Amino acid sequence: MLVLSLLLLALLVGSWVYLVMIVIAARRWMKVPPPLGVSSEPVSILKPLAGLDEGLEANLRTFFTQDYASFEILFAVRTPADPAVKIVEKLQLEFSNVPSSLIFTGEPPWANAKVYSLDKMMAAAAYDLLVMSDSDMRVDGSMLKRVSAEFAADPKLGVATCPYRARAGASVWSQLEAVGMNTEFFGGVLVARMLEGMKFAVGPTIVARKRALQAIGGFVRLKDYLAEDFVMGQFAAEAGWGVILSSYVVEHHIGSETWAKNAAHRLRWARSTRRSRPAGYVGQFFTNPTPIALALSVVAPEWWPQLVVTVVLRSVAAWVVARRVLGVRVGWGLLLPQDLLSFVFWVAGFFGNTIDWRGRKYRLEKDGTFTLLER
Repeated sequence: MLVLSLLLLALLVGSWVYLVMIVIAARRWMKVPPPLGVSSEPVSILKPLAGLDEGLEANLRTFFTQDYASFEILFAVRTPADPAVKIVEKLQLEFSNVPSSLIFTGEPPWANAKVYSLDKMMAAAAYDLLVMSDSDMRVDGSMLKRVSAEFAADPKLGVATCPYRARAGASVWSQLEAVGMNTEFFGGVLVARMLEGMKFAVGPTIVARKRALQAIGGFVRLKDYLAEDFVMGQFAAEAGWGVILSSYVVEHHIGSETWAKNAAHRLRWARSTRRSRPAGYVGQFFTNPTPIALALSVVAPEWWPQLVVTVVLRSVAAWVVARRVLGVRVGWGLLLPQDLLSFVFWVAGFFGNTIDWRGRKYRLEKDGTFTLLER
């Protein structure tokens, strides 16, 4: 038992170090000043849609109301029967002064349907600077001003990831997921940025130059990857383009999913991460100290002070990331159950190579690509 206790303590100390690194990484990111310049470069906003997401109209409305001189919005759905079409057409009538278009892509021949929609929209986009944003994103009127200024300040910048604060729906499952995103996931992004720089892109809102995407082979090169955002930034960095974590924080509005849908979503995310960056996935063991500390408390109850240290460090790191960086409340009452649930899905992510995504079943390959098994 002593050997097991010492092993758990060693692992826990490693996790403590990681929590301290999160705080340091967050402070470094917060010290980066926002861009001072002003850009008038026109922007194309690309919005892939599929179905009637919760709050879709309110989400899309925020992109029509940008305080920016010149921009267009392109939407893509598979067929005119998609219920999102009526929402788009309503907003197009209401904001007739904003150039916008709706593209019907048909059934996607690529494994990644979202990437297929982005490819169709990029081909129709009038401008070089692209904002690619999922349907569950919400922004304020300054979004385009901020991100365009970042690109104007660096001619070599090719890709920018927008950090996002998760806003939960009514279900407890979405609230738990939001706590995890706001306290655990983004902390990992900040640490990766500090240790190796931004050599990847993540998240549901990415800004990129069209010529940078074309230089890495366009969306055709990304069509078979489930984590297309990650490899987009990776390929851009390898090609010599700058990749940054933007100073603009978007809002990710999570729908009120049932347990079954939320679990399937989390499992898909875990398995995808394991395939996209296997070493980093194993390293996620250190990002969540709570299960280690509880296990050590069971094995060696007399070492109870370690549990106090863990709670303090975890709480500080969670507060810094959620409150100071993302500007959202932590959700203290859900932190412990979310940590335990996160550990369960992390373990589950090591098993199985299939996922369900928007009604389709796929097999994940070892190189991070995926193939359609059935329609």
